Amino acid sequence: MSRHVDLLIVGAGPAGMSGAVAARRHGLNVLVVDEQPTPGGQIWRNVEAVVGTPRMDVLGKAYAEGLNVVRQFRASGANYEPGTQVWQVESGPRAYVTRAGAASSVDANYLLLATGAQERPAPFPGWTLPGVMTVGAAQIVLKTSDQIPSEPVWIAGSGPLSLLYAAQLLQAGGRIAGFLDTSRPRQLSGVIPDLFAAFMNAPLDIVKGIGWLQSVKRRVQYIKHVTEIEATGKESLEHLRYVTASGQSGTVDAELLLVHEGVIPTIHPTLALSCRHVWNEDQDSFAPELDSWGETSEANVFVAGDSAGIGGATAACLRGELAGLQIAFKAGRLSRAALAIEAKPIRRRLERALAPRPFLDKFYRPRPSVFVPTDRTIACRCEEVTVASVRAQLSSGRPGPNQIKAFTRAGMGPCQGRQCGYTIARVLADAEGRAAPDVGLYRVRPPLKPVTLSELAALDSQDETR
Repeated sequence: MSRHVDLLIVGAGPAGMSGAVAARRHGLNVLVVDEQPTPGGQIWRNVEAVVGTPRMDVLGKAYAEGLNVVRQFRASGANYEPGTQVWQVESGPRAYVTRAGAASSVDANYLLLATGAQERPAPFPGWTLPGVMTVGAAQIVLKTSDQIPSEPVWIAGSGPLSLLYAAQLLQAGGRIAGFLDTSRPRQLSGVIPDLFAAFMNAPLDIVKGIGWLQSVKRRVQYIKHVTEIEATGKESLEHLRYVTASGQSGTVDAELLLVHEGVIPTIHPTLALSCRHVWNEDQDSFAPELDSWGETSEANVFVAGDSAGIGGATAACLRGELAGLQIAFKAGRLSRAALAIEAKPIRRRLERALAPRPFLDKFYRPRPSVFVPTDRTIACRCEEVTVASVRAQLSSGRPGPNQIKAFTRAGMGPCQGRQCGYTIARVLADAEGRAAPDVGLYRVRPPLKPVTLSELAALDSQDETR
């Protein structure tokens, strides 16, 4: 079955919901699809069910703010299909989706990709052991089912999310065995102007972050400037070894380790569309090349939210709103003069919302070993390909990521390279004396997400009968 809409939005997080509200305000027929069962995205996951419960005291005021956006989205009149997986996007634009075991395609005049961010892959020896998971995954469990680990956990990483979850876990009655801060030494030097700008534009956010840090330091064994970590165990995590920049080392018992090294834009859909991408030096990642409205190099394809570059929930809402307004203008539902009037205050708010990013990006830039792990580290966890196996291919010349995929199967697993793409690029760049953006990433092929043969067969049958 194929449908046609004015605007298809992929993702019901802050950007997708705000884009839908703006487009519906000007009369567009909007369809929003999302993998999750309820709107809110990762940042406001399950917010409708949580607000008003004791869990809200743990998750905080910023989480509750998402409820107003969700309510506006629910009332906008946009068609909303949760539990829907997009497994291919094409020029046109056209998207192929699966919902309730049935595949279909959606043709649209405009496409807004609001697919958010993913946690930065941070491979290290032992990261595939049961008992090792990401901070983001642990926070999802807290938001969706009000569950916290029963045993004391170790947290290793850097960035606001690590501190936020640690503070939330302590407030929820959880226990933290230790916090390994992997931020690099002397990170504050050279970022004072950025810190001042962040404080002037978002003083409450900065104060809140300092509060998280002080709370963790007061109540938890806190080890700073950790440069190496290793998880060991026979069947699951049993021990955790760490080394600091000053040479201090230790090995501790551990049953659960939560890791986090920041987030990066989700770009598989824009890679599949062959949109032009640019390297964001501050965030050590690619992002689609966009104009000031969020339009990509592919006409009528827009990107908003953290998939356009990490900026946080407030910035995501504003970027989504700008994209929705521009789409309404291109569709003839809004004059150029009205567009400029509506967009002006949004741009001012967006500038303030993004002001803390330069400080956060520089202060929490990951340590080098996150990018180029040791040879015995598994780079591709889906196919269990080690860094050494990747380096072994260098004897035959200067292979790129796609050659490495063919030689080793790295990137051929269910995640389609989301977890190993950057690692492969960095390892090749390090070995060849090149820059990571010059090496590039895997060529993305459909399907972007797993799809069954029966779903594909049904789709073919539908196409033949049209």
